[in-house]
Amino acid sequence: MSTQPRALIVLNVVSVILLAAAYYASLVYAPLEAVMGQVQRLFYFHVATAWVGMIGFVLAAVAGIAYLWKKDLKWDAISLAAVEISLIFFFIAIVLGSIWARPIWGTWWTWEPRLTTAAILQMIYLAYLLLRQGIEDPEKRARFGAIYTLLGGISVPLTFVSIRIFRSIHPVVIGAGGAEAQGSFSMAPVMVQVMLFSIFAFSVIFVTLFWHRMRLGSLESRVEQLKLKVMQ
Repeated sequence: MSTQPRALIVLNVVSVILLAAAYYASLVYAPLEAVMGQVQRLFYFHVATAWVGMIGFVLAAVAGIAYLWKKDLKWDAISLAAVEISLIFFFIAIVLGSIWARPIWGTWWTWEPRLTTAAILQMIYLAYLLLRQGIEDPEKRARFGAIYTLLGGISVPLTFVSIRIFRSIHPVVIGAGGAEAQGSFSMAPVMVQVMLFSIFAFSVIFVTLFWHRMRLGSLESRVEQLKLKVMQ
C-alpha cells in the first residue's frame, strides 16, 4: 500500500489529540452529576459513539442509493467501510449504556424500546457482513449490499425516535422525556459543551478510520480483481 497522504497523517494526530481531550473533558472538566455520580460521565462517550454509529449507517444507505444509480463499485466500498466502522462504534455505545444502566436501573440489560431497537439494528448490520461473504460476484454483491443497506437504514430513525413514541425508561437527551425515564438529568451548560465536543471528536475519529478503511478496501479490490483474472 502506498505511503499515507500527509493530510491523513495530520488527521491521525488530530484524532489522538481530540480523543485525549474528550477523555479529559468527560472525566475531569465536566461537573459531577449530583444524583448518579461518576457513572454519569459515561454519558458523553455513550451519546457520541451512538450518534456517530448511526450516522455511519445512514451514510451506508446513501452510498447504496448512489451505487444503484451510478453502478460504480466505489460506492459499495464506501457503504461497506461505513457499516464496518459504525458497527464498532455502535457496539461500544451499547456496552457503555449497559455499564451506565447497571447502577441506575439495577440491571445490565432490559428489553425496553431503545435497547431493543438498538440490538436489532446491530444484528441487522452484522447479518449484512455475513451475507456479503456468501456472494462472490462483485456486481451481485454490490447490488445486494445497496438494497440491504437501503432497507436496513429504515431501522436507524426508528431506533432514534423509539424513546419518543413508546413508553420507555431510557432518558431522552434532547427534548422532554417521558415520566417513566430513569437516569434522566438536567444538563448544565458545561455538560452540553462536553457532549457536543465528544460528538465532534468521535466524528473526526470516524473520518480518520473511514479513510484508512477505504485505502485498505482499495487494496482488497485489486487483490480480488487479480483472483478473478486468474480464475478466468
